[in-house]
Amino acid sequence: MPTFAPEVYVQSLRTQVDEALNTLVASDSPATLYDSVRYVLAGQGKRLRPLLVMLTAACHGVDPKRALPGALATEVFHNFTLVHDDIMDHADTRRGRDTVHIRWDESTAILCGDYLQMLAYDLLAQLETDQLRRILHAFNRMVARLCEGQALDEAFETQVYVTVDDYLHMIACKTGALIELALELGGLIAGVSDKEREHLRTIGHHVGRAFQIQDDLLDLTATDARWGKAVGGDLIEGKKTILLLRALEREKAQGETWFARIVEQGGLEPERIPEARERMAALGILDDVRDQVLSHSEQAIEGLDQLPPSEARTALIWLVNKMKARVH
Repeated sequence: MPTFAPEVYVQSLRTQVDEALNTLVASDSPATLYDSVRYVLAGQGKRLRPLLVMLTAACHGVDPKRALPGALATEVFHNFTLVHDDIMDHADTRRGRDTVHIRWDESTAILCGDYLQMLAYDLLAQLETDQLRRILHAFNRMVARLCEGQALDEAFETQVYVTVDDYLHMIACKTGALIELALELGGLIAGVSDKEREHLRTIGHHVGRAFQIQDDLLDLTATDARWGKAVGGDLIEGKKTILLLRALEREKAQGETWFARIVEQGGLEPERIPEARERMAALGILDDVRDQVLSHSEQAIEGLDQLPPSEARTALIWLVNKMKARVH
């Protein structure tokens, strides 16, 4: 009997998601609307959220194909948030391509996002389940939290004093809410109990926190071309990530002000990124943040270990470990 290969299993699910995304929009007119929607859905993402939905459902005995509409809903909704985030952030590129408001215009991008949001709810309605009311309640709770997180992230740009706890609360909403929902949705499709739903949300909390903190770390430390972003971009923009906030804490205790000037000036010159990385390493921040990624990843895996034994559970654990070991 062949040995189970989680990477092959996960890739087969990812292929199902990619193929389904390519079939969601059949209309052609007006072209600016539907071309922009197809453009977004054709973007190459990690597909983490739909994979979490399908694998969690499979952990509880549900065929992943039955969970596919819900999985697609999380991916479509995630892309909706990115389109509107890019407008708010005045971002020119996303995943190596022009953002929608750059390729077309801002009005088209807003309509594109609105359509994607509608499409996400339409996909939820396609689920064959008697749990739709609970699913919609959970989904709307996620939307509220995500909006709160985005509002906090915007506020942090002009807020002089932001604590690490403030930041962790923000990412728990902005990044964590949809990842938590992905695991909970997989459970709801399978009809799990309220206690099991809470357990899945807890796992999602740790996955989401590990994912975002790892992103913050990789922004400064990534050396692999697959990262696809300018190294140090967060510091160049003066973005208050966990690295900068930890640096501010540590240097204040030592009577230093090197990192404080990044906040005062609204960013750092690109040529000074290597110096910033060296200073953070000397302060022990890079090691501290890596430890947090490992800790939350391990807590997520501990939670997954409590799910029923299955190939899907093995694949979920593999996926979390793969995230933990992303390019660096």
